[in-house]
Amino acid sequence: MEGLIEIPIIRLIPAYAFILVLLLIVKQQEIGNEWEIVLANIRMTIQLIAIGYILTYIFANPSVVYSLLVLLVMQGFAIQNAYARVNNKISFSLKKIVAIAMFLGTSITIIYFIVIIINLQPWYQPQYFIPLSGMLIGNSMTGISLGIEGLINGMKDNQEMIENALMLGGKPELIIKDISGRAFYNAILPTINSMMGMGIVFLPGMMTGQILAGAMPLTAIKYQLAIMLGILASVTLTVYIMIKWGAKTFFNDRAQLKIES
Repeated sequence: MEGLIEIPIIRLIPAYAFILVLLLIVKQQEIGNEWEIVLANIRMTIQLIAIGYILTYIFANPSVVYSLLVLLVMQGFAIQNAYARVNNKISFSLKKIVAIAMFLGTSITIIYFIVIIINLQPWYQPQYFIPLSGMLIGNSMTGISLGIEGLINGMKDNQEMIENALMLGGKPELIIKDISGRAFYNAILPTINSMMGMGIVFLPGMMTGQILAGAMPLTAIKYQLAIMLGILASVTLTVYIMIKWGAKTFFNDRAQLKIES
C-alpha cells in the first residue's frame, strides 16, 4: 500500500491560481471586498504553516499538558468566533452561557469519544486527540452560532406574543418552547444535512484523508462513521445546553422579558 503523495512547494504554489480566478470574478461583478479575500488567504496560509510547525513539535513530544493546552486554545478561539458570527448583539449573561455550553458540550463528547469509542492509549496521544477534538469543536462552533442567532431572532420576532402571554400568567419556559425548539433544530440541521449526503453526494474529509494516506476504504469508513456520530453528539449537546440555559437570560427574576436593543 502506497503512502501519501508528497506535494512539493513548487507544485503547491499554482494552487493559489484559484484565488486569482475568484478575485477576477469578484472584480468583474463589482462585488467588492477583494482585500478581504486576499487577507483571508494570507491568514489561512500563515496560520496553517504555524500550526504545522507547532503540531510537528507536539507530535514529537507527546504530553498531556500540550494536548490539554491545545484543547483549551481551540475552545477559546471557537467561543470568540461563535460571538463574531452572530449578527445580533449578545448580552453578557448569554455570552457566559455560550462559553459554558461550548466547554461542557465539547469536553464531555471528546472524553466519551476518545475513551469509549476510539479507546486511545494514552488518551492524550496528540496525533489523534488534537485533530479529533478540532473536528468536534469546529462543528459545535458552527452549531452554537446558528443556535444563538435563532434564539435571539425568535425572541425579538415574537416579543409581543411573549409579553402578552406573560401578562396572562404564562410560564416563560412554556411560552418560548416552540421558539427554543426551532432554534435548536435549525442549529443542528446543517449537520443532519451533511450526514444525508455523505457517501453519495460527497466523500467526507476524514475518510478522504485516510484513503489518500493509504488506508483501506472500509477502515476509513469506520472512522468517518465514528467521527460523524461524535460531531452530531457534540453539536447536539452544545446547542441544547446553550438554548436550555441561554433562554433563561431573556427574563429577569420577576419573569419579565428583557431583550438587548
